[in-house]
Amino acid sequence: MVTHAFLANVETTRQLRQSHPEMRMRYPYKEKRFYPVSWPAQAVTKEGKRVVLPMGRGRASLVLPVELPEHSRSVTLVWNNGYELHVSVEVPQAEEAPGKVHATVDLGEIHLATVTTNTSEAIIVTGRGIRSLKRGRTKALRTISKKQARCTKRSRRWKKLQRAKNKQSRRAERRIRDQRHQATHKVIDFCIEHNVGTLFIGNPHGVRKKSNGRHHNQRMSLWEYGKDIGYLTHKAKQAHIECFTGSERGTSSQCPECGHKHKPRNRQWICKACGFSGHRDLVGSINMHKITFDEQVNFPRSFTYLRPAKSRKSSRRADMPLVL
Repeated sequence: MVTHAFLANVETTRQLRQSHPEMRMRYPYKEKRFYPVSWPAQAVTKEGKRVVLPMGRGRASLVLPVELPEHSRSVTLVWNNGYELHVSVEVPQAEEAPGKVHATVDLGEIHLATVTTNTSEAIIVTGRGIRSLKRGRTKALRTISKKQARCTKRSRRWKKLQRAKNKQSRRAERRIRDQRHQATHKVIDFCIEHNVGTLFIGNPHGVRKKSNGRHHNQRMSLWEYGKDIGYLTHKAKQAHIECFTGSERGTSSQCPECGHKHKPRNRQWICKACGFSGHRDLVGSINMHKITFDEQVNFPRSFTYLRPAKSRKSSRRADMPLVL
């Protein structure tokens, strides 16, 4: 399987060199200490709460105390600061789109996704939990790094602190990935519920290029909107929803009623020309319908505010419809 993966990489590089001669593509040349090993579905044997993976003729099989899902297929053994068994599970995909409604998604750092449809339905999924996890991770790593700076490099104390940094990073990464999956699931579930057939995701790449001070620049550098786009695209494909992305330039600074432009100061968008008032992220998502589908959409009278996952402390304000 390692040889097959290596030859597949060589073939991919050869094709990219022919189709994209301007790109400097190199064949695999680095020696890897750890290499992912894959087993096809027919080679995986399930025995109750354990899985048996053959290691080739004359070698003992690898037995792992893992209970695989019922519809699991191939597996891959990966080194990610520790061994992980990645299992592919067969998930049924929709055969047709839920409907013909158009929807747009405005990605953000505070509110992960704001979705509006051309039927004036709206939802906002917050990203404050993910931002809080990233800030906590950064503060914890800073504290450990200060202690590590006083140690002799490669000493016993230095290695112990390095292990603590790795453990903290991996734990935060797992929690962030879980919240991102749950948040994007809520977006796609909303689209299925409201019969969305075409989904546009705005790409906020231009926002990151702006330099607005070191604190803002740090928040922008931690904003992983590319992963949000990838997760939404993958889940939309499973739901048979046509999904594409493009520029969203100027959508958050234009009034959806009269077209007057100005830069908003807070989360509430107030037009100085006509007096219109509405949520800033909803304004951006509504304006995307004009540049993408060339249609005028009425501003939603209410929207639903959701968290990706349940918080530890219950709150009556979460998951409740808000009326503008």
